[in-house]
Amino acid sequence: MDQRWRPTVNEREFIEQALQSDLRVDGRRPFDFRKLTISFGREDGSAEVLLGETCVMGYVTAQLVPPYKDRPNEGTLAIFTEFSPMADPAFEPGRPGEAAIELGRVIDRGLRESRAVDMESLCVVAGKHVWAVRVDLHILDNGGNLTDAANIAALAALSTFRRPECTVGGDDGQQVTVHDPEVMDPLPLTIHHLPIAVTFAYFGDGNIMVIDPTYKEEAVMGGRMTATINSNGDVCAIQKAGGEGVMSSVIMQCLRIASVKAADITSKIKTKVDKYTTEKALQKVKRTPAIVAKEVNVPDVTMKESTHSAMENQTSKAPNDGQQISEDPPAVANDEKHEDAEPMLTESNPEVKSVSNSGSAGESDEVKESRSPESLVDAVKPKHKRKKKQHGKS
Repeated sequence: MDQRWRPTVNEREFIEQALQSDLRVDGRRPFDFRKLTISFGREDGSAEVLLGETCVMGYVTAQLVPPYKDRPNEGTLAIFTEFSPMADPAFEPGRPGEAAIELGRVIDRGLRESRAVDMESLCVVAGKHVWAVRVDLHILDNGGNLTDAANIAALAALSTFRRPECTVGGDDGQQVTVHDPEVMDPLPLTIHHLPIAVTFAYFGDGNIMVIDPTYKEEAVMGGRMTATINSNGDVCAIQKAGGEGVMSSVIMQCLRIASVKAADITSKIKTKVDKYTTEKALQKVKRTPAIVAKEVNVPDVTMKESTHSAMENQTSKAPNDGQQISEDPPAVANDEKHEDAEPMLTESNPEVKSVSNSGSAGESDEVKESRSPESLVDAVKPKHKRKKKQHGKS
Protein backbone atom coordinates (compact mmCIF):
# COMPACT_ATOMS: atom_id res chain seq x y z
CA MET A 1 0.00 0.00 0.00
CA ASP A 2 2.86 2.41 0.78
CA GLN A 3 4.32 1.86 -2.70
CA ARG A 4 1.45 3.72 -4.32
CA TRP A 5 2.90 7.10 -3.42
CA ARG A 6 6.50 7.52 -2.35
CA PRO A 7 7.18 10.95 -0.87
CA THR A 8 10.37 12.77 -1.69
CA VAL A 9 12.79 13.89 1.00
CA ASN A 10 11.45 17.43 0.92
CA GLU A 11 7.83 16.25 1.19
CA ARG A 12 8.67 14.00 4.12
CA GLU A 13 10.46 16.80 5.98
CA PHE A 14 7.62 19.20 5.27
CA ILE A 15 4.99 16.82 6.72
CA GLU A 16 7.07 16.02 9.82
CA GLN A 17 7.87 19.67 10.55
CA ALA A 18 4.22 20.61 10.14
CA LEU A 19 3.16 17.90 12.61
CA GLN A 20 5.69 19.17 15.14
CA SER A 21 3.90 22.52 14.92
CA ASP A 22 0.48 20.79 15.38
CA LEU A 23 -0.39 21.37 11.74
CA ARG A 24 -1.50 18.84 9.13
CA VAL A 25 -1.46 18.92 5.36
CA ASP A 26 -5.26 19.04 5.07
CA GLY A 27 -5.66 21.73 7.75
CA ARG A 28 -6.95 19.50 10.56
CA ARG A 29 -5.82 19.36 14.15
CA PRO A 30 -3.94 16.26 15.38
CA PHE A 31 -7.04 14.67 16.98
CA ASP A 32 -9.71 15.57 14.42
CA PHE A 33 -11.50 13.14 12.12
CA ARG A 34 -12.22 13.94 8.52
CA LYS A 35 -15.81 14.58 7.43
CA LEU A 36 -17.91 11.45 7.88
CA THR A 37 -20.85 10.71 5.55
CA ILE A 38 -23.06 7.61 5.90
CA SER A 39 -25.63 6.65 3.26
CA PHE A 40 -27.80 3.55 2.81
CA GLY A 41 -28.93 1.69 -0.28
CA ARG A 42 -32.41 0.62 -1.31
CA GLU A 43 -32.07 -2.83 0.22
CA ASP A 44 -31.60 -3.55 3.91
CA GLY A 45 -28.05 -4.29 4.96
CA SER A 46 -26.33 -2.00 2.45
CA ALA A 47 -24.29 1.04 3.56
CA GLU A 48 -21.70 3.33 2.04
CA VAL A 49 -19.26 5.33 4.16
CA LEU A 50 -17.26 8.30 2.95
CA LEU A 51 -14.46 9.36 5.31
CA GLY A 52 -12.69 12.23 3.62
CA GLU A 53 -11.46 10.76 0.33
CA THR A 54 -11.80 7.16 1.55
CA CYS A 55 -14.94 5.36 0.36
CA VAL A 56 -16.01 1.90 1.55
CA MET A 57 -19.24 0.02 0.87
CA GLY A 58 -20.56 -2.72 3.16
CA TYR A 59 -23.15 -5.35 2.24
CA VAL A 60 -24.61 -7.98 4.60
CA THR A 61 -26.19 -11.30 3.61
CA ALA A 62 -27.34 -14.37 5.57
CA GLN A 63 -28.13 -18.02 4.86
CA LEU A 64 -29.04 -21.15 6.83
CA VAL A 65 -26.09 -23.50 7.45
CA PRO A 66 -25.25 -26.29 9.93
CA PRO A 67 -23.51 -24.91 13.05
CA TYR A 68 -20.05 -25.78 14.34
CA LYS A 69 -19.94 -28.91 16.49
CA ASP A 70 -18.42 -27.13 19.47
CA ARG A 71 -21.11 -24.38 19.34
CA PRO A 72 -24.35 -26.02 18.18
CA ASN A 73 -26.66 -23.19 19.31
CA GLU A 74 -24.74 -20.20 17.91
CA GLY A 75 -24.70 -18.60 14.48
CA THR A 76 -21.62 -17.38 12.66
CA LEU A 77 -20.29 -13.98 11.53
CA ALA A 78 -17.65 -13.61 8.83
CA ILE A 79 -15.93 -10.53 7.40
CA PHE A 80 -14.64 -10.48 3.81
CA THR A 81 -12.78 -7.59 2.18
CA GLU A 82 -12.25 -6.85 -1.49
CA PHE A 83 -9.48 -4.55 -2.68
CA SER A 84 -10.11 -3.39 -6.24
CA PRO A 85 -7.45 -1.80 -8.47
CA MET A 86 -10.02 0.92 -9.10
CA ALA A 87 -9.49 2.14 -5.52
CA ASP A 88 -5.69 2.06 -5.60
CA PRO A 89 -3.22 1.12 -8.35
CA ALA A 90 -1.19 -0.78 -5.75
CA PHE A 91 -4.07 -3.24 -5.21
CA GLU A 92 -3.83 -6.32 -7.39
CA PRO A 93 -6.88 -8.28 -8.53
CA GLY A 94 -7.30 -11.90 -7.57
CA ARG A 95 -6.26 -13.29 -4.22
CA PRO A 96 -6.36 -10.83 -1.28
CA GLY A 97 -3.04 -9.44 -0.21
CA GLU A 98 -1.60 -8.85 3.25
CA ALA A 99 -3.38 -5.52 3.63
CA ALA A 100 -6.78 -7.08 2.84
CA ILE A 101 -6.22 -9.96 5.28
CA GLU A 102 -5.07 -7.63 8.03
CA LEU A 103 -8.05 -5.31 7.56
CA GLY A 104 -10.53 -8.20 7.75
CA ARG A 105 -8.93 -9.61 10.90
CA VAL A 106 -8.95 -6.27 12.73
CA ILE A 107 -12.66 -5.69 12.06
CA ASP A 108 -13.57 -9.33 12.76
CA ARG A 109 -11.74 -9.29 16.08
CA GLY A 110 -13.48 -6.12 17.18
CA LEU A 111 -16.95 -7.52 16.39
CA ARG A 112 -16.68 -11.17 17.42
CA GLU A 113 -14.37 -10.99 20.44
CA SER A 114 -16.46 -8.23 21.99
CA ARG A 115 -19.69 -10.21 21.40
CA ALA A 116 -21.30 -7.17 19.82
CA VAL A 117 -23.72 -9.31 17.79
CA ASP A 118 -25.81 -11.85 19.71
CA MET A 119 -24.87 -15.16 18.10
CA GLU A 120 -27.39 -17.25 20.03
CA SER A 121 -30.28 -15.29 18.49
CA LEU A 122 -29.14 -16.62 15.09
CA CYS A 123 -29.93 -20.22 16.07
CA VAL A 124 -33.05 -21.78 14.45
CA VAL A 125 -32.73 -25.48 15.35
CA ALA A 126 -29.90 -26.34 17.74
CA GLY A 127 -27.33 -28.55 16.10
CA LYS A 128 -28.97 -28.41 12.65
CA HIS A 129 -29.80 -24.94 11.35
CA VAL A 130 -28.28 -21.56 12.23
CA TRP A 131 -27.93 -18.28 10.38
CA ALA A 132 -24.51 -17.51 8.90
CA VAL A 133 -24.09 -13.74 8.54
CA ARG A 134 -21.58 -12.54 5.95
CA VAL A 135 -20.27 -8.96 5.70
CA ASP A 136 -18.62 -7.99 2.41
CA LEU A 137 -16.53 -4.80 2.46
CA HIS A 138 -15.67 -3.29 -0.93
CA ILE A 139 -12.94 -0.63 -1.04
CA LEU A 140 -14.06 1.92 -3.62
CA ASP A 141 -11.43 4.61 -3.01
CA ASN A 142 -8.32 4.57 -0.82
CA GLY A 143 -7.71 7.94 0.75
CA GLY A 144 -6.04 6.60 3.89
CA ASN A 145 -7.24 4.98 7.14
CA LEU A 146 -9.19 2.12 5.58
CA THR A 147 -9.64 0.41 8.96
CA ASP A 148 -11.88 3.06 10.50
CA ALA A 149 -13.95 3.57 7.36
CA ALA A 150 -14.47 -0.17 6.84
CA ASN A 151 -15.41 -0.67 10.50
CA ILE A 152 -18.08 2.06 10.32
CA ALA A 153 -19.42 0.60 7.06
CA ALA A 154 -19.71 -2.85 8.63
CA LEU A 155 -21.56 -1.52 11.71
CA ALA A 156 -23.95 0.59 9.63
CA ALA A 157 -24.76 -2.35 7.34
CA LEU A 158 -25.33 -4.72 10.27
CA SER A 159 -27.60 -2.19 12.00
CA THR A 160 -29.94 -1.98 8.99
CA PHE A 161 -29.84 -5.66 8.03
CA ARG A 162 -33.05 -7.72 8.35
CA ARG A 163 -32.95 -11.52 8.18
CA PRO A 164 -35.99 -13.46 6.92
CA GLU A 165 -38.44 -14.80 9.46
CA CYS A 166 -38.60 -18.60 9.71
CA THR A 167 -40.79 -21.10 11.54
CA VAL A 168 -40.14 -24.66 12.66
CA GLY A 169 -42.76 -27.34 12.06
CA GLY A 170 -43.38 -30.67 10.37
CA ASP A 171 -44.03 -34.11 11.79
CA ASP A 172 -40.71 -34.28 13.62
CA GLY A 173 -40.63 -30.57 14.51
CA GLN A 174 -37.35 -30.09 12.66
CA GLN A 175 -38.59 -28.75 9.33
CA VAL A 176 -37.68 -25.10 8.78
CA THR A 177 -39.81 -22.79 6.62
CA VAL A 178 -38.30 -19.48 5.51
CA HIS A 179 -41.04 -16.91 4.86
CA ASP A 180 -41.04 -14.25 2.18
CA PRO A 181 -40.58 -10.66 3.43
CA GLU A 182 -44.01 -9.77 2.02
CA VAL A 183 -45.67 -12.49 4.11
CA MET A 184 -43.85 -11.92 7.41
CA ASP A 185 -41.70 -8.94 8.36
CA PRO A 186 -37.96 -9.68 8.54
CA LEU A 187 -36.21 -9.46 11.89
CA PRO A 188 -33.24 -7.20 12.73
CA LEU A 189 -30.05 -8.47 14.31
CA THR A 190 -29.56 -8.19 18.05
CA ILE A 191 -26.62 -5.79 18.50
CA HIS A 192 -25.55 -5.10 22.08
CA HIS A 193 -23.07 -2.30 21.39
CA LEU A 194 -21.10 -0.70 18.56
CA PRO A 195 -17.32 -1.25 18.71
CA ILE A 196 -15.67 1.72 16.98
CA ALA A 197 -12.15 1.44 15.57
CA VAL A 198 -9.92 4.50 16.02
CA THR A 199 -6.53 4.47 14.29
CA PHE A 200 -3.49 6.45 15.54
CA ALA A 201 -0.38 7.20 13.48
CA TYR A 202 3.01 7.82 15.18
CA PHE A 203 5.79 10.01 13.84
CA GLY A 204 9.39 10.62 14.89
CA ASP A 205 10.27 8.73 18.05
CA GLY A 206 6.61 8.04 18.85
CA ASN A 207 6.07 11.34 20.63
CA ILE A 208 3.89 12.77 17.83
CA MET A 209 0.59 11.06 17.12
CA VAL A 210 -2.46 11.92 15.04
CA ILE A 211 -5.91 10.41 14.45
CA ASP A 212 -7.30 9.32 11.07
CA PRO A 213 -4.13 9.58 8.93
CA THR A 214 -4.38 10.30 5.21
CA TYR A 215 -2.55 8.26 2.56
CA LYS A 216 0.29 10.82 2.52
CA GLU A 217 0.68 10.63 6.30
CA GLU A 218 0.57 6.83 6.15
CA ALA A 219 3.53 6.92 3.76
CA VAL A 220 5.56 8.99 6.24
CA MET A 221 4.44 7.54 9.62
CA GLY A 222 6.74 5.34 11.68
CA GLY A 223 4.03 3.19 13.30
CA ARG A 224 0.29 2.68 13.66
CA MET A 225 -2.08 1.42 16.34
CA THR A 226 -5.81 0.67 16.10
CA ALA A 227 -7.93 0.71 19.27
CA THR A 228 -11.51 -0.62 19.13
CA ILE A 229 -13.68 0.90 21.89
CA ASN A 230 -17.43 1.23 22.39
CA SER A 231 -19.35 4.24 23.71
CA ASN A 232 -19.18 2.92 27.29
CA GLY A 233 -15.38 3.10 27.27
CA ASP A 234 -14.85 -0.67 27.11
CA VAL A 235 -11.75 -1.73 25.18
CA CYS A 236 -12.78 -4.39 22.66
CA ALA A 237 -9.48 -4.88 20.80
CA ILE A 238 -6.07 -3.28 20.27
CA GLN A 239 -3.67 -3.92 17.43
CA LYS A 240 -0.27 -2.41 16.72
CA ALA A 241 1.01 -3.36 13.30
CA GLY A 242 4.78 -3.15 13.72
CA GLY A 243 6.75 0.05 13.46
CA GLU A 244 8.46 1.96 16.24
CA GLY A 245 7.84 1.20 19.88
CA VAL A 246 5.39 3.29 21.93
CA MET A 247 5.42 4.04 25.65
CA SER A 248 2.58 2.69 27.82
CA SER A 249 1.68 6.22 28.92
CA VAL A 250 1.16 7.19 25.27
CA ILE A 251 -1.09 4.15 24.75
CA MET A 252 -3.25 5.10 27.76
CA GLN A 253 -3.57 8.61 26.39
CA CYS A 254 -4.66 7.18 23.03
CA LEU A 255 -7.32 5.04 24.72
CA ARG A 256 -8.79 8.06 26.51
CA ILE A 257 -8.95 10.01 23.25
CA ALA A 258 -10.43 7.02 21.41
CA SER A 259 -13.20 6.69 24.03
CA VAL A 260 -14.38 10.24 23.31
CA LYS A 261 -14.23 9.75 19.55
CA ALA A 262 -16.08 6.43 19.76
CA ALA A 263 -19.02 8.04 21.58
CA ASP A 264 -19.24 10.75 18.91
CA ILE A 265 -19.17 8.30 15.99
CA THR A 266 -21.68 5.99 17.71
CA SER A 267 -24.20 8.83 18.01
CA LYS A 268 -23.79 9.63 14.31
CA ILE A 269 -24.35 6.01 13.28
CA LYS A 270 -27.45 5.66 15.47
CA THR A 271 -28.91 8.91 14.14
CA LYS A 272 -28.50 7.79 10.53
CA VAL A 273 -29.90 4.32 11.25
CA ASP A 274 -32.97 5.73 13.05
CA LYS A 275 -33.66 8.07 10.16
CA TYR A 276 -33.36 5.21 7.66
CA THR A 277 -35.66 2.97 9.73
CA THR A 278 -38.30 5.71 10.00
CA GLU A 279 -38.28 6.32 6.25
CA LYS A 280 -38.64 2.59 5.57
CA ALA A 281 -41.58 2.35 7.99
CA LEU A 282 -43.36 5.29 6.34
CA GLN A 283 -42.99 3.68 2.92
CA LYS A 284 -44.86 0.59 4.12
CA VAL A 285 -47.83 2.63 5.40
CA LYS A 286 -50.65 2.73 2.81
CA ARG A 287 -52.20 6.19 2.68
CA THR A 288 -55.41 7.23 0.91
CA PRO A 289 -54.74 10.16 -1.42
CA ALA A 290 -56.56 13.41 -0.65
CA ILE A 291 -57.96 13.63 -4.21
CA VAL A 292 -60.41 10.79 -3.55
CA ALA A 293 -62.01 12.65 -0.65
CA LYS A 294 -62.54 15.73 -2.79
CA GLU A 295 -64.19 13.71 -5.53
CA VAL A 296 -66.61 12.17 -3.01
CA ASN A 297 -67.60 15.55 -1.59
CA VAL A 298 -68.25 17.20 -4.97
CA PRO A 299 -71.55 15.36 -5.77
CA ASP A 300 -72.91 16.18 -2.31
CA VAL A 301 -72.32 19.89 -2.86
CA THR A 302 -74.00 19.87 -6.26
CA MET A 303 -76.99 17.98 -4.91
CA LYS A 304 -77.44 20.47 -2.12
CA GLU A 305 -77.23 23.39 -4.52
CA SER A 306 -79.74 21.80 -6.91
CA THR A 307 -82.24 21.05 -4.14
CA HIS A 308 -81.85 24.57 -2.76
CA SER A 309 -82.54 26.11 -6.19
CA ALA A 310 -85.53 23.81 -6.69
CA MET A 311 -87.02 24.95 -3.38
CA GLU A 312 -86.56 28.59 -4.36
CA ASN A 313 -88.30 27.99 -7.70
CA GLN A 314 -91.16 26.23 -5.95
CA THR A 315 -91.70 29.11 -3.52
CA SER A 316 -91.51 31.64 -6.32
CA LYS A 317 -94.11 29.74 -8.33
CA ALA A 318 -96.48 29.30 -5.39
CA PRO A 319 -98.14 32.78 -5.60
CA ASN A 320 -98.94 32.31 -9.31
CA ASP A 321 -100.54 28.98 -8.56
CA GLY A 322 -102.61 30.64 -5.86
CA GLN A 323 -103.81 33.29 -8.25
CA GLN A 324 -104.82 30.65 -10.76
CA ILE A 325 -106.77 28.79 -8.14
CA SER A 326 -108.58 31.93 -6.96
CA GLU A 327 -109.36 33.17 -10.47
CA ASP A 328 -110.54 29.89 -11.97
CA PRO A 329 -113.53 28.44 -10.11
CA PRO A 330 -113.74 24.69 -9.57
CA ALA A 331 -115.60 22.54 -12.03
CA VAL A 332 -117.85 21.02 -9.32
CA ALA A 333 -119.27 23.87 -7.25
CA ASN A 334 -120.18 22.15 -4.01
CA ASP A 335 -120.46 24.61 -1.13
CA GLU A 336 -119.13 22.37 1.57
CA LYS A 337 -116.21 20.98 -0.44
CA HIS A 338 -115.27 24.46 -1.66
CA GLU A 339 -115.26 25.85 1.85
CA ASP A 340 -113.21 22.93 3.15
CA ALA A 341 -110.60 23.10 0.37
CA GLU A 342 -109.95 26.83 0.66
CA PRO A 343 -108.76 26.77 4.32
CA MET A 344 -106.38 23.91 3.53
CA LEU A 345 -104.77 25.91 0.76
CA THR A 346 -104.46 29.03 2.83
CA GLU A 347 -103.04 27.24 5.86
CA SER A 348 -100.39 25.33 3.94
CA ASN A 349 -99.14 28.43 2.16
CA PRO A 350 -99.68 31.86 3.74
CA GLU A 351 -98.64 33.57 0.53
CA VAL A 352 -101.49 31.87 -1.32
CA LYS A 353 -103.85 33.07 1.38
CA SER A 354 -102.82 36.67 0.99
CA VAL A 355 -103.05 36.50 -2.76
CA SER A 356 -106.46 34.83 -2.71
CA ASN A 357 -107.82 37.39 -0.25
CA SER A 358 -106.56 40.29 -2.31
CA GLY A 359 -107.97 38.74 -5.45
CA SER A 360 -111.42 38.20 -3.90
CA ALA A 361 -111.57 41.79 -2.65
CA GLY A 362 -111.12 43.22 -6.12
CA GLU A 363 -113.63 40.95 -7.87
CA SER A 364 -117.00 42.24 -9.08
CA ASP A 365 -120.37 41.20 -7.72
CA GLU A 366 -121.22 39.40 -10.93
CA VAL A 367 -118.30 37.05 -10.50
CA LYS A 368 -119.36 36.38 -6.90
CA GLU A 369 -122.90 35.63 -7.97
CA SER A 370 -121.68 33.32 -10.71
CA ARG A 371 -119.63 31.39 -8.18
CA SER A 372 -122.60 30.78 -5.84
CA PRO A 373 -125.29 28.79 -7.67
CA GLU A 374 -128.83 29.09 -6.34
CA SER A 375 -129.76 25.42 -6.52
CA LEU A 376 -128.31 22.00 -7.15
CA VAL A 377 -129.70 22.02 -10.69
CA ASP A 378 -127.91 25.25 -11.47
CA ALA A 379 -124.67 23.84 -10.10
CA VAL A 380 -124.83 20.89 -12.47
CA LYS A 381 -125.47 23.10 -15.49
CA PRO A 382 -122.51 24.35 -17.52
CA LYS A 383 -121.09 27.71 -16.68
CA HIS A 384 -122.22 29.59 -19.83
CA LYS A 385 -125.84 28.52 -19.38
CA ARG A 386 -125.72 29.66 -15.79
CA LYS A 387 -124.53 33.09 -16.85
CA LYS A 388 -127.32 33.43 -19.47
CA LYS A 389 -129.98 32.51 -16.85
CA GLN A 390 -128.69 35.10 -14.43
CA HIS A 391 -128.72 37.81 -17.15
CA GLY A 392 -132.28 36.89 -18.01
CA LYS A 393 -133.40 37.33 -14.41
CA SER A 394 -131.76 40.70 -14.28
